[in-house]
Amino acid sequence: MSLPGAELSSEFSDPDDSSPAAVAAPAPAAPDGAPPLLDLTAIQTLEDQLDNPLTARAFVLGFTQLWEKRFKALATAIANHDSVAALEAILSVRTSAAMVGGVQLAHLAATVEDVVRTRDVQQAGTMLARLDDCGRATVAELQSSYVLRNA
Repeated sequence: MSLPGAELSSEFSDPDDSSPAAVAAPAPAAPDGAPPLLDLTAIQTLEDQLDNPLTARAFVLGFTQLWEKRFKALATAIANHDSVAALEAILSVRTSAAMVGGVQLAHLAATVEDVVRTRDVQQAGTMLARLDDCGRATVAELQSSYVLRNA
């Protein structure tokens, strides 16, 4: 799944604002060559598609509040060697991350999904710590760069 490679400047402004601060800028690549952690243009797209910035903000807030629950569902499914539940959980992580611009998290989730689809839940289990770290970093970044600034 290919996601846009741009993010908003750190001075995120009103979504109805067409000033230069609200215009997307190229996303810096992560030092290790991984996709950027966050692409706030995905949220702009969601706001445009919903034609309601408040609904998009509620979705982003929900994502931040549900991270722990989503991750726990995945970890539990993997611990129980339940590949069907693991696939359901990782798809939830991947799609919701993509919708909120969590580029790196969506990329990692797609990798875990590929492993789960091979029914190798043990290998998927070895990827959980990295996925959780990325999920927590994504939540923290969303909270500081979007949710809190647009509350």
